Amino acid sequence: MSEEFKTLCRATDGEVLDTAWGRLVWTASGAIGNSTKMSVGRAMIRAGMENPRHRHPNCDEVLHVIAGRLEHIQDDKSCVLEPGDTICIPKGVWHQARALGSTDAEVVISFDSPDRLTEVDSSILGNMQ
Repeated sequence: MSEEFKTLCRATDGEVLDTAWGRLVWTASGAIGNSTKMSVGRAMIRAGMENPRHRHPNCDEVLHVIAGRLEHIQDDKSCVLEPGDTICIPKGVWHQARALGSTDAEVVISFDSPDRLTEVDSSILGNMQ
């Protein structure tokens, strides 16, 4: 966390989670200590990979595409997201994303809770291991 401001998290100071399918970098949350209302981060999904089907039982999610293309699956519907597109995912809705094409997809993700919860659908794991 930044010494200048207790609410500032430099890109190099984020909470990093590497997975087989990509990377999550959290830069605002209750755990980081710079927000009492939200969680914000960036996700990278490697080309051709997908994150696990999951849901957030305690918060809504907003996903904004910065680079690449994603197939976003929400319940039983899917759509393609491109740079500049934003999708809102209601609390408790099962969803996942797959990077399309030969480039990684990068997104900004935000939640209306500083302590987001994630439940993974273990019956459909995809290529997230």
